[in-house]
Amino acid sequence: MGIKEHNKDTEQKILKYAEEEFLSKGYAGARTTSIAEAAGVTHAMLHYYFRTKDKLFERILQEKTTKLHDMLIESVTVQDENAQIEDVVREIISSHLDFLCQNPELPGFLIGEMQRNPQFSKFVEDNLKSFSVQLFAKLGKLIDKGVQEGKLNPINEETIMLDIISLNIFAFMARPLVNAILGGCMNDIEEFVESRKKENFDTIMCKLRKQ
Repeated sequence: MGIKEHNKDTEQKILKYAEEEFLSKGYAGARTTSIAEAAGVTHAMLHYYFRTKDKLFERILQEKTTKLHDMLIESVTVQDENAQIEDVVREIISSHLDFLCQNPELPGFLIGEMQRNPQFSKFVEDNLKSFSVQLFAKLGKLIDKGVQEGKLNPINEETIMLDIISLNIFAFMARPLVNAILGGCMNDIEEFVESRKKENFDTIMCKLRKQ
């Protein structure tokens, strides 16, 4: 393994254990000494790669928002110019749920940290804004077209995105409660996510389509 490959491997190992530390203990409770120990590196080496706890934290969040960006933007750009609203809504719901399936603890963590730290809240907002405009533009265009054709109700795209996010994210935010009430329905999270894709799509389209 060359020096560059070794450095990259070490960096990714630090990021992996840092993510676990932050998600389990929150930003305030996370310790760089614990992260270094778990990653099998010295504390000095961790600071060599990431300088400060803040920088390490920001790097993890940047990677997560970039991943979400890529998944959601692909869900709308993969459609051709003749795409139907059903295709785009289905892809947005599916991509978002796939991301949540891969990061089930992230929603609760982000909301908790945003409530405690206004500066962190702005950081997340700035990162998410970078791609929400593209999603809104695509949805808005298709909704306007459907309204003109008499097929859709005149609901703005921000409302539809809020509905999608709310439907997708609630179960992850309230996972212990949902599991307790519904008999462990989220124990097999991949199976749960697949069922939610259909249910959430049907709910959104029922609201959009003219009856």
